[in-house]
Amino acid sequence: MTGTRRAALLAMVVCALALSIAVPLRTYLAQREELREVTASHETLRVEVAQLEQRKRELADPAHVEAEARRRLHYVRPGETPYIVQLPGDAEREIDEQRPAAKPAQDKAWYEQLWDSAAAR
Repeated sequence: MTGTRRAALLAMVVCALALSIAVPLRTYLAQREELREVTASHETLRVEVAQLEQRKRELADPAHVEAEARRRLHYVRPGETPYIVQLPGDAEREIDEQRPAAKPAQDKAWYEQLWDSAAAR
């Protein structure tokens, strides 16, 4: 064999090896990236589960449930007098919160208006 044929044969062998390695290498790199993403997602979900378990333990405590009801729903015990303190600037914010998002259309049926009001549309 001449030098040119040997060089061409060597080039073909090198190209064949490169092509046979390229596809598995690309698959390996893609799977490694996917594994990294799944691991990060798994860690995020693990933290979320820990937070939800903490919240579950908090809600199992009757004192915490009572405190939440008092704070969020403004519940009071019988015999207690509820007071609401309004700070300057609360009046404008309260008006915005009480204002309906959209008035129900008058041409809708009564059950559609009821559904829209229940769904807070």
